[in-house]
Amino acid sequence: MAAMRSAANNAAALFAVAAVICLVAGGTAVSAFNYAEALDKALLFFEAQRSGKLPPGQRVTWRGDSALTDGSTDHTDLAGGYYDAGDNVKFGLPMAFTVTMLSWSAAEFGDALSRAGELETARAAVRWGADYLLKAAGHAPAALYVQVGDPYQDHRCWERPEDMDTPRSVYKVTPEKPGSDVAGETAAALAAASIVFRGCDPAYSAKLLQTARKVFDFADRYRGSYSDSLSSVACPFYCSYSGYNDELLWAAAWLHLATLAAGKTGAGAGGNSSAADAYLSYIYANGHTLGAEQDDFTFSWDDKRVGTKVLLSKSFLLLHAAAGDRSSSAASLQLYKAHADSYVCSLIPGAAGFQASQYTPGGLLFKEGDSNMQYVTSTSFLLLAYAKYLSAAGATASCYGGGGAASVPPAALVAVAKRQVDYILGANPAATSYMVGFGARFPRHVHHRGASLPSVRDHPGKIGCDEGFRYMHAAEPDANVLVGAVVGGPDGGDGFTDSRDNYAQTEPSTYTNAPLVGALAFLAGGRRHL
Repeated sequence: MAAMRSAANNAAALFAVAAVICLVAGGTAVSAFNYAEALDKALLFFEAQRSGKLPPGQRVTWRGDSALTDGSTDHTDLAGGYYDAGDNVKFGLPMAFTVTMLSWSAAEFGDALSRAGELETARAAVRWGADYLLKAAGHAPAALYVQVGDPYQDHRCWERPEDMDTPRSVYKVTPEKPGSDVAGETAAALAAASIVFRGCDPAYSAKLLQTARKVFDFADRYRGSYSDSLSSVACPFYCSYSGYNDELLWAAAWLHLATLAAGKTGAGAGGNSSAADAYLSYIYANGHTLGAEQDDFTFSWDDKRVGTKVLLSKSFLLLHAAAGDRSSSAASLQLYKAHADSYVCSLIPGAAGFQASQYTPGGLLFKEGDSNMQYVTSTSFLLLAYAKYLSAAGATASCYGGGGAASVPPAALVAVAKRQVDYILGANPAATSYMVGFGARFPRHVHHRGASLPSVRDHPGKIGCDEGFRYMHAAEPDANVLVGAVVGGPDGGDGFTDSRDNYAQTEPSTYTNAPLVGALAFLAGGRRHL
């Protein structure tokens, strides 16, 4: 009887998963989106967010040079990088996460990007951020620069980056005032970027990896949160609520993969199996205290736990399980797959005995807080990356709950991710695209200074700090279309108010777009990854 009940439970669980696949896939059947077009626009957004001296090939022509003397107050060069969202501050933690996710997109789905003609554009987006991070890390281990711009003064003004006259104060973490969270993310970003360039620019790749290792050592040796060291300017803007343990484990995972990749191509900077194994040993030794055994269901610029588990599952699935390795090392990595599976199961209704994820009536993944789309894009990316890893290893995700078990195939993960991306592009109750410039209907009042104000080209005269607010509060559409920007998105009931004052719903960010690049590349390439 017990065997019969188990079989019945398994059958019921499998039926639930199959129903979800049909439901999610069927929900998008009415909409056929041009993912290649969306991909091109998602990448174009990063050109609008550039700080510093713009390159000759700049396509967003309403932007101009800005913040050329950043760092001069501390006698260093910190020009370049990205403005994180609709303001003019360069925040190091979200910028580094942006570079990490752009790099992961390019490294994981580079073939799809290439077929879409976007690989070089993606590499340029990675390089623009990585170049800045190299500057910021140039004084490590004595210091790592983590922010440029006084956020309070910046937020009191509404002015174009080209006009800004607010203090460009610089902030850094040091051995005395540590910031393992922002330093760990910076190390992860540089390591991930090194993988992107290892085949096309080995010297640059080696420099990125060498710097990543130095910054990681700094983060690990001088432990502490930058939210404590720089609380007056880090919080409440990008306070590291999850602490720094997740960034240390995340960075070690990226350094393992980057060092291993460098060894395969002879790219130097310690690129050999023994050096790569050293980072695996660090993960084995420190995983317990750094969060390896904690289930988590949110992946963002702040919390990297589930992202690390998916990333390390790749090592388990492809480097160990596929080779039939049953060593203690493989057993240690298997833990990460188990937690990655739990994350997947929480996203698929009926796949487990509990429903950890909340969806709007229209089917959008919804997390409490502002700028919900950042969680939608990061989740979609993880689902597609994990689906690729599972498929390559001939494996499935295992869901347990309600007295039964189910093996969730990669196709189920793809279906859930596709539904989320399609919602962003217009398959939603409002029939609105939440990517600016995509489709016939999209937000026209984006919470973004440069988009809302007339460009320097059209209005050469300076627009002062207070004068700019009349543009912010104006009823007229944005003076410049911020093509490709994904805004914060609707509320838990699919409601959306297109107003610049409604920053929680209308402000875009680089860390929302970055994982979407990988997701769109996957979808633009069809099922070639599976």
